[in-house]
Amino acid sequence: MLIRHTMESGIMSLKLCCQLDVTNRAAAVLDIQGLLYAHRPSRVVIELPPNTPSSATLSAMLRTERLCGTLGIPFGLAPSSRQAARLLQASDQVGR
Repeated sequence: MLIRHTMESGIMSLKLCCQLDVTNRAAAVLDIQGLLYAHRPSRVVIELPPNTPSSATLSAMLRTERLCGTLGIPFGLAPSSRQAARLLQASDQVGR
């Protein structure tokens, strides 16, 4: 199992159970996409595994952020994922 999720008051909390690599990144993104379409949450919060996220984990989170934006769902990282938030922000700045 790559992802655990809970729904409470319209907020979907996702937890990545492990760092992703190229062999499981697409599966994780498809799981997240399926959850978003099935539950249509009002907000999504993701908690990443501890330590510096792998590039595949960051890629999956960027894809999730874009999908949430397309669906009009606010996206955020759990407070325990602040290092990942900084890396995602830096990655977003480079992509512009």
